Amino acid sequence: MTSRNMRYDEEFRRNAVEMLIKSQRPLTQVARELGVSEPALRGWKRLYLLDTRPEIQSRVKQSFRDLEAENRRLREENLHLARQRDILKKAMGILSEPSQSGMP
Repeated sequence: MTSRNMRYDEEFRRNAVEMLIKSQRPLTQVARELGVSEPALRGWKRLYLLDTRPEIQSRVKQSFRDLEAENRRLREENLHLARQRDILKKAMGILSEPSQSGMP
């Protein structure tokens, strides 16, 4: 069975991530030593950190909420600016029409 087709149990993954964090060695080196792919170990680490650090989870959720709020605010601002632009276009059209009273 190639390392590509291997399935690793939860304990192995957790131990691999703990080894990576505690050893402070490069991810590539730890992955090579364990015989796992770098993307797999990177993914395990990400999941491990999300599971073990609630503050990271709340930060991720909060940043998503912040982005949604900013997106909503920017859409509203865009609509407001579009309305202002349309008003200015109409005003310019009115002001640029020749006067019917003969005044310049």
